[in-house]
Amino acid sequence: MSAVPLRILCIHGYRQNGNSFREKTGALRKLLKKQVELVFISAPHQVPAIQEENCGTNQQPGKTISVGDEDQRGWWFSDVHAQSFNARQECESSLGLEESIKAVKAALKDLGPFSGILGFSQGAALVAMLCAMQEQKLEPDFNFHFAVLVAGFRSACSEHQRFYEGPAMTIPSLHVFGQDDRVIPEEMSRDLLPAFDGAQVLLHPGGHFIPAASSHRQTYQDFLKRFQ
Repeated sequence: MSAVPLRILCIHGYRQNGNSFREKTGALRKLLKKQVELVFISAPHQVPAIQEENCGTNQQPGKTISVGDEDQRGWWFSDVHAQSFNARQECESSLGLEESIKAVKAALKDLGPFSGILGFSQGAALVAMLCAMQEQKLEPDFNFHFAVLVAGFRSACSEHQRFYEGPAMTIPSLHVFGQDDRVIPEEMSRDLLPAFDGAQVLLHPGGHFIPAASSHRQTYQDFLKRFQ
């Protein structure tokens, strides 16, 4: 095995950012610390704060407070007007994808090179689109050797369907999803598999997270050692 770890660009999920995603992948980083170096970036779009009126606090009547973590980010919005995202929302057009593609290109220039790319949830859906762009030779800067998609799915936006047309993508891919995922159900992740030729699957019994138990180490290692 090579002494030099594989460098992997990590694409976070909706309402996360690079720092919060790094924290959530602590177990995975520990599991694969001798094999990989994970590099995290943040999406360019800030998610508008969720506002709730009179949340049972001592707030003045009509005053709003922000709910949720600070600096929540997203790669695109399915609801253009509300600037929100729902993986199940069918839409004709989206907002923000082009800027996110530019952000990935900037990361490749400033932080690269990278052997592979990893995405979680909305980030995994973005990774599938980036892989399609690489396959279709639409972006000469994209040269990923493999992709890991955790809780991935096909975008329901009409303007994104071009990414799933044509022959299956040849980039080696590992698709990780949970049987008890209530955010991106297993069937949504399975619906993405035909877009990738020879897609490898790691199915776990849990929910919406990146599994990193010792029982998963071998699957990750067997997949990654092909590229070292």
